[in-house]
Amino acid sequence: MELVHIKRSILGVFLFVSSLMQAQNFEDLWTDYFSYVSIKDISQGDDQIFVAAENAVFIYDLSTEEITTISSVQGLSGEAISAMHYSQETDLLTIGYENGLIEVVNTAEDYDVLKVVDILDKLNIPPNTKRINHFTENEGKLYVSTQFGISVYDLERLEFGDTYFIGDGGMQIDISQTTIALPYIYAATTENGIRRAILEDDNIIDFANWETVVSGNFIGIQTLGTRVLAANSNNRVFRLLGGTTPEQVAAYANNIQDFEVNNALLTVTTTEQIFAYSQGFIQEASVTSLPDFDYNLQTGYSFGNYFYLGTTEQGLLRVPFSSTLAEQILPDGPLFNQPFAVDATAGQLWVSFGAVTVDFNPNPTTRKGVSRLNEEQWTNFKHDDIAASLGADRINNIVEVTINPEEPDQVYFSSFLSGLLRFENQEPSVLYNENNSPLENPIFGGPAGVRLYGSDFDRDGNLWFLQTLVDDALVKLSPTSQFQRIDVSNISGGREELAYSQLAISRENYVFFGGTPTGLIGYNPSNGQLKSIGEGEGPGAGLPSSDIRALAFDAQNRLWIGTLRGLRVLFNPGSFFNDGTEPEAQSIIFEDDEGVGQELLFEQIVTSIVVDGSNNKWIGTSTSGVFLLSSNGQETLLRFTDENSPLPSNNIQDIAIDPFTGVVYFATLNGLVAYKGSATAPRDNLEEVFAFPNPVRPGFEGNVTIDGLTENANVKITDLEGNLVFQKTSEGGSVQWDTRAFGRYKVASGVYMVLITSEDALETTIKKIMIVR
Repeated sequence: MELVHIKRSILGVFLFVSSLMQAQNFEDLWTDYFSYVSIKDISQGDDQIFVAAENAVFIYDLSTEEITTISSVQGLSGEAISAMHYSQETDLLTIGYENGLIEVVNTAEDYDVLKVVDILDKLNIPPNTKRINHFTENEGKLYVSTQFGISVYDLERLEFGDTYFIGDGGMQIDISQTTIALPYIYAATTENGIRRAILEDDNIIDFANWETVVSGNFIGIQTLGTRVLAANSNNRVFRLLGGTTPEQVAAYANNIQDFEVNNALLTVTTTEQIFAYSQGFIQEASVTSLPDFDYNLQTGYSFGNYFYLGTTEQGLLRVPFSSTLAEQILPDGPLFNQPFAVDATAGQLWVSFGAVTVDFNPNPTTRKGVSRLNEEQWTNFKHDDIAASLGADRINNIVEVTINPEEPDQVYFSSFLSGLLRFENQEPSVLYNENNSPLENPIFGGPAGVRLYGSDFDRDGNLWFLQTLVDDALVKLSPTSQFQRIDVSNISGGREELAYSQLAISRENYVFFGGTPTGLIGYNPSNGQLKSIGEGEGPGAGLPSSDIRALAFDAQNRLWIGTLRGLRVLFNPGSFFNDGTEPEAQSIIFEDDEGVGQELLFEQIVTSIVVDGSNNKWIGTSTSGVFLLSSNGQETLLRFTDENSPLPSNNIQDIAIDPFTGVVYFATLNGLVAYKGSATAPRDNLEEVFAFPNPVRPGFEGNVTIDGLTENANVKITDLEGNLVFQKTSEGGSVQWDTRAFGRYKVASGVYMVLITSEDALETTIKKIMIVR
């Protein structure tokens, strides 16, 4: 199967009673890396199957077997999908979300995306009762089943009509599904029985015109031929005789997950089985097990003598009627949409999916494996396969990924319960724990587990990492697999109250680390000296919180510190251990638009700090998305949120940068996306210098990037007459030119010479840039 991404234009917006928002397409600068293993809903066109995953959609072409994905990069919200419906009459794909948002995708017009925010913005409906449960189409209208009632959406005019609050006294009640069996519309409710009203009643909006025909708790209702059938929460299916009298026709051993009629078949999907029934409730086909797949079902569909099974972890499975041979239909992607930690090197990215709570509680435990992206292809390593290959019972909560910079095929993963996992050449090679290493499994009323977190390599190839709940919390693993444990209890206090989080190593090979509530601790390996700074103001302090969440050294050997309540910088860590010094972390103060000094990232929970090839800082936060700061932090160069970018969440778990492409990977609470950054690591020589875009065409408003530079290379740009229009010294592997003469005015059309000299003046190269205005 071929996987494609289709470019989409922005749908024109017109105003009426409904609230519409145009969706922006981000494909030029962004890439999505979502997982499609968990299927939420399925719909069907003449020759296409539409499949909703957790926060994105893919389309399977039955004739070409081609897969097309639509995600936040193409304009979807990235929120949690709860329902979907395709209308063959209008070519519109309607997607409903847990938060009440509805998006309409025009499949006939370049997949334009229209956001409908009426329900999402409704103030008289509690935020936790706006979930879109189901869509029923009838004569150009969608009857939208929600947690508060039924809303009617006109597919031709793209606007909402009435909303029916059909509970007793007009109360809001949870509607699981609706169905049309003329002259009635029936509504199955989760707690208030089955209710119906005459569809063409001019006063159908009045709750008094809705009658309760069956009491109970129902999860679905459909019309098969002339019969109305309903499924209740006790996994029973009934037909309504005369439209009002329930007669049980089936009972299932497992929970009913989906209940749908299409193509004259009723499909009943349970957690383990799927059944297709024709009129008269005659069973036509079923799947009760598949020998090649372990699966749990969330949704199902019957079409063209095939079952389409929507699973929790296997994607979409296609099974012919009267067969147990399944074909997996699944876009390439990582294991899950909950990336917790990422690390990147040239051409590859590793991802883990373990997690801990904000106070470092590993429960409930996760066993989710790891994923590797290489040359835009994913390889997934499932937990059970990793554990089996190492003879381990389990490897829980993998919370950190660290690639060996000198040996990129060697990758370490910290588990916050099970020890230190090493991969070599894309294969698990060893799990260090209390059984085969000096690592402890401390006892606190029972085994607490080998709880490891932050790790980093020093210049000598040693891996340093942190263990929680032990006195010897700082550990060094040498290239020859020798362990050294350092007791930090005399400076960090009681071990039961501590959790160590992040670690970074300075130019001098000093090891800095922290956690909660430890503050920042420094360790000098040459003499064993430990020193710390804590919360408060003045020498020996300066932190806004003693809870450290992120650490990173920049190109100038300054330590950037992310805490639970803001950002700080240690400007001279090289003197941290000098006798008589009391180091102090500093805040970054900038002037706002009114000239008033403000603290950068005041009170923000900083979750990740990564320095790019131009010494700029990418800062991830738990609630406010991503900030790109200039090298000194005085300027915010970029700001990404889930409202102005494809970020599926403002909760940033981790950030990683490919040093040679400049691509920035964002692991968020709801999935992984990448931004095509331009700052790269410095090269060893000037043999691969290039400029892009080149030529610069009319209408281009961005920057030209000169890439492939050595560190501190001098870059001069002149016109053909030798007039200097730009000059800069690179801090990484690239510089950017705004195509202006020293920032004042745009240069004219013509050819411009780029003169590049290495820092030692031993290498030079010349490139040309064509500007067309």
